[in-house]
Formats: sequence, structure tokens, C-alpha cells
Amino acid sequence: MQQRELGRTGLRVSALCLGTMTFGKQNTEHQAHTQLNRALEAGVNFLDTAEMYPVPPRSGTQGRTEQYIDNWLAARGCRDRIVLATKVAGPGDWLPYLRGGKARLDRPNIKVALEASLRRLRTDYIDLYQLHWPDRKTNYFGQPGYRHPAVDSSVPLAETLEVLGDLVAAGKIRYVGFSNETPMGTMRMLQLAAELGLPRPVSIQNPYSLLNRTFEIGLAEIAIREQFGLLAYSPMAFGVLSGKYLE
Repeated sequence: MQQRELGRTGLRVSALCLGTMTFGKQNTEHQAHTQLNRALEAGVNFLDTAEMYPVPPRSGTQGRTEQYIDNWLAARGCRDRIVLATKVAGPGDWLPYLRGGKARLDRPNIKVALEASLRRLRTDYIDLYQLHWPDRKTNYFGQPGYRHPAVDSSVPLAETLEVLGDLVAAGKIRYVGFSNETPMGTMRMLQLAAELGLPRPVSIQNPYSLLNRTFEIGLAEIAIREQFGLLAYSPMAFGVLSGKYLE
């Protein structure tokens, strides 16, 4: 298995990262553990999950994916061999059960979300903690055509980065990343991190496949020039490129 450096961290991760959003909904725990075993044996040391998982998101299953991973890590005793990534959910009225429907990327929400993930995963630290989607209204999850809101009540990016910086200093997070972000948001957070002396985000997790090449428009240049790692999600276009839907 090839390994690559994650951003500028010096941390070596497998070229393939195992996404786990189906664990607990589309996959049973036994199936999840079988997939994890297969990945580890193939040299995969990079796992990605999120507090929101599994998908489709439901109140009765929220957090189950992290619990399945925890049970596997405990059974295998391999936490020290794994680079573990998870995510804090941004705002969304479609998740009314998550922190009373008031999930935001502010200090109280991020701290509560992280502590809950640490408990479910039964670990002292997260290797890569990511913002699942922006707090502000912008283009993510495939939405085209930017429409600026009349009133912007989003959490300031500096506040979000500051609390993440405190959690890095506390040893609960090793590195910071984000997901479903735009070129503007990416560059602004890199700038703020440098200006405020906060931990520099190291990666972005966005969709990228033969059917979705929007990353190439503005973010590819940033990723190369800033040595900012891409965690490509849905590289098989949710299975369309595998051919399994041809019939």
C-alpha cells in the first residue's frame, strides 16, 4: 500500500482511506468489522468517520458508526496503528435531534461534539478532526450557483479556528481539517490560522470523481500550492462508476 504525507504534517497515511458512513445502516457491525479487517490487512491505516454517521442520518442511529469502529479497535488492539479521522456537524435543520437542532461550529457545540466522539470511540485523541460542512450559507453537497444570504449570522471563522486550536493545545486533537469547503473558505481559514497563530488546517475532504471534477476549478491549485491534502470522497460516484447500477 502506498503512503502519502498528510498536508505538511509529516504524518504518513495510506493512499486509500476507508470511509465508514454505511456502518450501522447499510452494513451490520459484523460486516463493518470484516471490511475493517480487510483494509488493515491490505495496509490501510487511515479511517474516516463522523459524528453524524451512519447515513441516511437518523436520530436512532446517530453515532453508531463511531461505536462500531470503537468495538473493532478494542478487539484488534490497534489504535496506535490507525490514523483516525472524524467530523463535527455544521448547522442544519435536517438534523433536529443533534444538540437540539442547534448544531453550530461555535465553541460550545464543537467541545460537546468532540467529547461525545471521544467517548464513543473510547480514545484520548482524534488524529484529524474535521468540520463536516461550513457554518455559513454557501455551496456544498453539490449545490450549484452561489446565493449570498441577506443576513449572515454564521459563526466567525476565527472563532471556529480558535476553539479547535485550544483543543489541539489540550492534546485532544492532533490536526485540523475541513470538508465540503469552497476555495474562499479554504484560503480564508489558512490566512486566519497564520495571522492568529492558530493550528494550520492540513486537509480538505470534498467530492472528487470522474463524474464530479469541481475540485479542479479552484481548489486543486490551492491544494498544490499550499500543500493542503485532499481526501477525495465518493471517488466512485456513490457506486455509479463501479457499474453496479447498469442493470
